[in-house]
Amino acid sequence: MYGGAISAILINTPGTPAASCTMLDGYPLAKKGKAREALEMSLYASCFGDLVSTFVLIASASWLASFALDFGPSELFALVVFALVIVAGIAAQQMVKGFLSMVLGLALATVGMDMITGEERFVFGATSLNAGLSLVPVLIGLFALPEVFQMYSGNKENQEIAVLGKKGLGVKGFFKYWRTLLRSSCFGVILGVIPGLGPTPAAFFSYGEAKRKAADPDSFGKGNIEGVAAAESANSAVGGASMVPLLALGIPADVITAVILGAFMIHGLQPGPLMFQSNIDIIYSLFMGMLAGSALLFLIGKASIPMLGRLLHIRPSLLLPGVLVLCVFGAYGVNKSMFDIMIMFTMGVLGHIMVTLHFSRAPMLIGFVLGPLLENSFRQSLLMSQGELGFFVASHISKVFWILTLVYLGAMIYKSIRQKLRKNDGVTPALTQ
Repeated sequence: MYGGAISAILINTPGTPAASCTMLDGYPLAKKGKAREALEMSLYASCFGDLVSTFVLIASASWLASFALDFGPSELFALVVFALVIVAGIAAQQMVKGFLSMVLGLALATVGMDMITGEERFVFGATSLNAGLSLVPVLIGLFALPEVFQMYSGNKENQEIAVLGKKGLGVKGFFKYWRTLLRSSCFGVILGVIPGLGPTPAAFFSYGEAKRKAADPDSFGKGNIEGVAAAESANSAVGGASMVPLLALGIPADVITAVILGAFMIHGLQPGPLMFQSNIDIIYSLFMGMLAGSALLFLIGKASIPMLGRLLHIRPSLLLPGVLVLCVFGAYGVNKSMFDIMIMFTMGVLGHIMVTLHFSRAPMLIGFVLGPLLENSFRQSLLMSQGELGFFVASHISKVFWILTLVYLGAMIYKSIRQKLRKNDGVTPALTQ
């Protein structure tokens, strides 16, 4: 997942949805002249997350697969609600705006044909919307286009020049955050095992936890290297973990493992418990390939950082039009649809408005990504329980996530009230005088 972080750090444009979390602190670090540190932390954390998930895959694939089977619709719904609350909490200084942004993302996720009833929702007669809004045009529009718009609108506030910097991270600087790296990698492994989640929720979930446990949580989003470490180690740890349900149960966890499942079937292989007996050589080859991939990622990434830094020497008046062309190409290339380009520009205008009004775009993206999973798990739970709401708290896993959600919400509200009281205490003497 490291590649998506490069553009997120250097030009504030995430290459993948998961990298939008890395961008929250990576780009502010680049504007402070610490792009090299951010890129190196992103690389090292990605390799660390890769290795952790691969070793966990090798050691405990069967146990993790049984854990994934315990997640039914009600457990998934409770987990997604918890993840959404944590993501909204990323914008804790503007909690109301964070929740409004997330709700807008959830609303956009409902556009298209209902997967259960087949009814059209919010398509307004446009048949191209029956399949819903594609993720890539929404992502590009929200995060890439506002950078271009700001340059041409003459907004100087966000046009500080990012600088690579000469100082690297160093071994000591990396292992300083070993707790965050290990904790985030574990979160990535756990969420990666559960089909349907993927690296984006894992990155935001780990980022929120790192912020909550940090000594200076207010520095997150302003250029804290620990935020980059949390996001990158978590989203990369998903890779090896997503192979667990595929190899142990024959169930793909995401689109990538679904493609790998197709490759297995083309060669006459059926992933599942029997594969560990009849095709163990293939299993070990996959393990070795994943370990070799982590090593090559480190070598190639380390060598490419100086070359990547040259992007920062290109004048914005030349770089950003090139970015715009690539944005159009990327949005069109997903479905070969001009309609997706229109969606991208619409999301670009919305993203520009959100930047102007100081709304966080990250909660909106994660709401859009998790919206279908939230809705489907909710409706499946109602169908399975015949409308009995107690089904949502029937299992121990669901109860744990609901308790964590309430605790996290209470902590956010308490923190917000305490900050307001502190501000009032600071203003009162001046008003009295």
